[in-house]
Amino acid sequence: MKSDPASNIGNITRVAAGDDRTVYDNFAVFLHWLTVLLVLSQFALALTWEWFARPTRHLMIVAHMSFGIILAAVIVVRLVWRLLPGHQVAPAVSGWVEMASKAVHYLLYAMLAAEAVLGFMLRWSGDESMSFFGLLIAPPFAPFSKPAHHLVGELHELNGWAIIILAAGHAAAALYHHYVLRDRVLSRMLPPLREG
Repeated sequence: MKSDPASNIGNITRVAAGDDRTVYDNFAVFLHWLTVLLVLSQFALALTWEWFARPTRHLMIVAHMSFGIILAAVIVVRLVWRLLPGHQVAPAVSGWVEMASKAVHYLLYAMLAAEAVLGFMLRWSGDESMSFFGLLIAPPFAPFSKPAHHLVGELHELNGWAIIILAAGHAAAALYHHYVLRDRVLSRMLPPLREG
């Protein structure tokens, strides 16, 4: 089977330029760390808004909804970016570790998507509008019964805790790779250091 000369030249040019597809591109790195920041912000807001009285609590809830909508958009952009040709990165590990890593990533994506859906459903099932920095998004369906609305709230909270636990395990694994195994798993997702 003959290889495509244009493809070979493109690969040679890419490798000569320092892009051997062993690290993520700058936009993928930005999206990853933006996701981390948004997830931690969402968790912190939900965990602490009960400590505050109105209007601070209301502002924190609106921020939670607004950041949740941004997080949902970031997840969609991450998935699209990852699927576009030229943005795939060769696995840093192989065997069962590679399969476990992929499983954790896919599970995190699925749980984040579910959390966004549950967040919308929670507001709308209680006959309340979503708010995107004050721009109201009215419920598109009739309110749920109180038990069903309560169940959606519990699922949203449990899934949020599960995301934090899985993300913490993901971070611990990256640190283990970096400091114990001393491989490039973590450095592939760090912003490039500029030499000056």
